[in-house]
Amino acid sequence: MKITRLRVRRVTGTLPTDGPMWEDRLVRPLDIYPEHRRDPWREGGEQVDPQYLRLTQHFLDIETDAGIIGRAGPLWPDPARIVLTQLARLLVGRDPTATELLWDQMHRQQVHGRQGDAMIALSAVDCALWDIRGQAFGQPVWRLLGGPTRTEIPAYASMLGYAVQDFGLVRERAAQFKALGYTAQKWFFRHGPMSGFEGLKLNVALVRTLRETLGDDYDIMLDCWQSMNFDYAVDLCERIEEFRPRWLEEAFMPDRIDTYVKLKAKTRIPLSGAEHEYTRWGFKRFIDKDALDIVQPDIYWCGGLSETLKIAAYATVHDLIVIPHGHSTPIGIHFSAAQSPIHTPYQEYLVKWNDINMHFLKQKPQPANGLIALPTAPGVGMELDESRIEHEEDLRV
Repeated sequence: MKITRLRVRRVTGTLPTDGPMWEDRLVRPLDIYPEHRRDPWREGGEQVDPQYLRLTQHFLDIETDAGIIGRAGPLWPDPARIVLTQLARLLVGRDPTATELLWDQMHRQQVHGRQGDAMIALSAVDCALWDIRGQAFGQPVWRLLGGPTRTEIPAYASMLGYAVQDFGLVRERAAQFKALGYTAQKWFFRHGPMSGFEGLKLNVALVRTLRETLGDDYDIMLDCWQSMNFDYAVDLCERIEEFRPRWLEEAFMPDRIDTYVKLKAKTRIPLSGAEHEYTRWGFKRFIDKDALDIVQPDIYWCGGLSETLKIAAYATVHDLIVIPHGHSTPIGIHFSAAQSPIHTPYQEYLVKWNDINMHFLKQKPQPANGLIALPTAPGVGMELDESRIEHEEDLRV
């Protein structure tokens, strides 16, 4: 079997929404500047009206002479172009099941692409190659990885995009998702250091509201999205420690590893992060410095499924928890199914982003009573629902 062509499909469709998709946004590193602190959230699509979100997404197809097509996506336009302009020539005519060889050659070819869009492009290729491998052997990818360790994977509800400053709505949504069977939820802070004490008090009030609503026997995670500095993070941790968060996520931008180490010495709250880090070498920096308790590689960013397996192997040598960022549930469930439950106790389920990222897929691995069942289709399970595609074109370079 040989790769014959790489193609990027740009598809457009309409996602029904129950009101505006994004009720509130999270704090961001750029919010230290007041003109950006007021920026609205504009990601994921165009809100045509309160009931519809217009989506344009890119999916990578790797075609083979055996008629098998491996698919990955959605991915952003710039990584999609890098696949076509820089990586395709290394892949056409090659054996798509030789994932280690192809990964190494793509990585060595991109000497200026060890992070960012270039690594995201490589990650998409790797995930599509795993899709081909699973289809070629007639097995879901989790079986090729040595799974299953479980028949269902606990999911935590990741509440990005829900209102976080109206505490009545916070209580309502938190109770709603607990009733749906989720045994853990992650919420996102809206305020950072430049919002002053008023913003700090609102962050603390969010955590207090969650604990009062969800009770003592419930995991609550809190995401800072790289937006704090050391003094603020120490103060925040001191104020919310009594509410026993399961973890505090991405307190700082990823290159500030020493600051993570300093914070870890100051708090009993477990620290998670490295969602925005790349490759086993990037994660080695965090692990060797004992900067985190939970590492969170994004399979679609850090180097693909092949690289996530290596990151997890090194992290578990140090007895760290590995829970990939929830950018892609379809590939994430295969990883989680093959990992020890003690090291991967949860899979992140980004509620709103999954509605967006899985809109065009036929198979949607969604939680039922807080659990995601293992997919049974060969490969990753990335078949597109053609009935949802209103317009399509190939990406041109």
